[in-house]
Amino acid sequence: MERQIEKVAVLGAGVMGSTIAAHVAGVGIPCYLLDIVPKDLTDEEKAKGLTVDDPAVRNRFGTLGVRNALKSRPPAFYDEEDAALVTVGNFEDNMDWLDEADWIIEAVVENLDIKKRMFKSVEKFRSEGSIVSSNTSGLPITEMTKGLSKEMRRHFLGTHFFNPVRYMHLLELIPGPDTDKEVLDFMSYFGERVLGKGVVFGKDTPNFIANRIGTWSMMAAIKATKETGYKIEEVDKILGPATGRPKSAIFRTADIVGLDTLMHVAANAYKNLPDDPRRDILRPPDFLKQMVKNKMLGEKTKQGFYKRTKVDGKSAILALDLDEMEYRQQEKVRIDSLGSVKDVDDPGQRMKKVVYADDRAGKFAWRVVSDSLLYAAGCIPEIADDVVNVDNAMKWGFNWEIGPFEAWDAIGVRESVERMRKEGKKIPQNVSDVIEKGEGSFYVTDNGERRYFDFTSGEYKPIAASPYVIVLKGRKDQAEVVKRNAGASLIDIGDGVACLEFHTKMNSIDTDIIQMVFDSVEEVKRNFVGLVVGNDGANFSVGANLLLLLMQSRAQDWDAVEDVCRRLQNACMLLRCSDKPVVAAPFGLALGGGAEIPMGADRICAHAELHMGQVEVGVGLIPGAGGTKELLLRCVGDAPVDPNADLLPCVQRAFQLIAMGKVSTSAKQARKMGFLRSSDRIVINRDHLINEAKRAVLAMAAEGYIKPQPRTNLRIVGERGYAALKMQLRTMKWSHYISDHDELIGAKLAHVLCGGSLPERTLVDEQYLLDLEREAFVSLCGEEKTQERMEHMLKVGKPLRN
Repeated sequence: MERQIEKVAVLGAGVMGSTIAAHVAGVGIPCYLLDIVPKDLTDEEKAKGLTVDDPAVRNRFGTLGVRNALKSRPPAFYDEEDAALVTVGNFEDNMDWLDEADWIIEAVVENLDIKKRMFKSVEKFRSEGSIVSSNTSGLPITEMTKGLSKEMRRHFLGTHFFNPVRYMHLLELIPGPDTDKEVLDFMSYFGERVLGKGVVFGKDTPNFIANRIGTWSMMAAIKATKETGYKIEEVDKILGPATGRPKSAIFRTADIVGLDTLMHVAANAYKNLPDDPRRDILRPPDFLKQMVKNKMLGEKTKQGFYKRTKVDGKSAILALDLDEMEYRQQEKVRIDSLGSVKDVDDPGQRMKKVVYADDRAGKFAWRVVSDSLLYAAGCIPEIADDVVNVDNAMKWGFNWEIGPFEAWDAIGVRESVERMRKEGKKIPQNVSDVIEKGEGSFYVTDNGERRYFDFTSGEYKPIAASPYVIVLKGRKDQAEVVKRNAGASLIDIGDGVACLEFHTKMNSIDTDIIQMVFDSVEEVKRNFVGLVVGNDGANFSVGANLLLLLMQSRAQDWDAVEDVCRRLQNACMLLRCSDKPVVAAPFGLALGGGAEIPMGADRICAHAELHMGQVEVGVGLIPGAGGTKELLLRCVGDAPVDPNADLLPCVQRAFQLIAMGKVSTSAKQARKMGFLRSSDRIVINRDHLINEAKRAVLAMAAEGYIKPQPRTNLRIVGERGYAALKMQLRTMKWSHYISDHDELIGAKLAHVLCGGSLPERTLVDEQYLLDLEREAFVSLCGEEKTQERMEHMLKVGKPLRN
């Protein structure tokens, strides 16, 4: 597109404004962050001798916005250095900066009059053609544009981000009555490609799409809890992952959002939806009003529906009794239907089993879920033109695993509607049309193409496919699977590129995945131009199958342990030294073996949200599939080329990363730590990751790919370095920072990183380091304390210090 956004101005440095600025800076775009001028000095400013005219005082709120974004948890910036791209100012001195901005986004307080005055001021300073938008969560876009010039109205729209901006995928675009289609199309492209968001198109109605349906559903669940006498921890178990919702479910989500915010959004919808037949659900109940009055707002005040405290000296989370309005200890929730879906991966199947269960969970789930489905259907075409935008809004904005209409298909439209009618519930005409005119479902798939039922035409229409997205499930539905076993598949993703997909539980690496690596490289060598290693799971991979390793260790089957370790080492080496280019596409958690496989690839194309690290020390081990060797070589690669240079600082850096089990909080940080190289790419949109990795493969092939060879002539620090690291370990042991077993693990790690007992500057090859690594790994598996750590991790999901 001809239009570009090279500089952004954010008006308002509160939570939303500052984190929008942080995200814009995180994708590499310079940003102005402006706010009001303070009227009074703080005590700190007085102590410094400042006056109200000093720039530090006048820009205080912008500075605080950046500072708070840096301190926020989870972090708002991908990397602290991104903050340098944010320039702070104020509304009185710096509005002329708006002339430089290609996009001006307003994020001031949710008050229509204040926003309108702000846009009148913006109109005086903006350059012609610049895009102006409001981040309002539900105020009318049309009202904001009244009185503005036609040219500004043509470039005006709503751009509603969700909090926290960096992590929430949803961006709602709401055009005004005069918004140019070119502007809307560009912001859709920019939001998806540059900002990495999932874009949905909403209409200018109160609370738009996600907040309209999500808030109504939450309020319906909260009221149903009070009316039925269910406990809040029961409801959060029922309306959590068991029914395709996030783990925070209802009450925990309310605490995270803030009860004052929830009530404000609900009250706004109630006030502005006089014709909504179900608006009474949005009226805040008395107990919720009392909680807000008593500052029981959730996490921001340390108490809401839940309260963190200490009981008998131990940390505990208490739950609120809605009848007594007092906190109490939570009760264990044990309901048969919830237990039966614990290991069901498909969210639709989980939901169907629960809502039709004839038990306590089923009755409550049916009541709330069925009402929410009916409400969502009744909101179309008022809030959006089709079910696709609504489903995506709820998945991306409220973290539902499946949207309301996907959920309706999962539980069966005909079956559920029949039950609803028996219960006297009114069925929207558009739902009846799906049964009478359609095929009895909101979505159908023909030859791998997914289509949705269009309420206006009464026909199924194709879902517009993004050219930047490759959905592996869709490829498999089109019979593009080349090879498959229980742990992984090789899929043809077009243009001569194949994708190796993991599909074990949590994508843990087992013997099936290892075998598929060998099979895939061989198949690609014969019939493809290159290979992508990636998947569509919740995380890339949480590491090796720890249960299998523990069982082999307890059985003292050392041949099996060593064989698996050697095979995984060889698999990682094969990925790097393949005849055809291999690009790994890690995202989310890429831990232990889940980090070693991408590090083995010739190149990495990583999602910006990458939590990558070698965490084996937490279970009493060191990286054994080439991770120790590879991180060493990457750290040493930063050393001067001079053969006499001291490599010990580089070795110490690798030692610290592994020994402390450090994990990146972003791909940018992973690059700084050495898990990614400067040549590796970072992709901002998770949905684009497989396609971008595929493009990287094609580019490498087009450049004339030359097969890498195993590395030789690698200098080691030898005995001197080993002695230095052992002294550090002994000092830490004497200072009680580490245990005896930690010291043992550290010593074995140091032995590998230093190259064993050879003299300093001895030249070795990769295989020598791999052999040392494998020997240390297997020997640690034989340690009783290591086996205790493995067992503890499997039981409670946390490392054991023993």
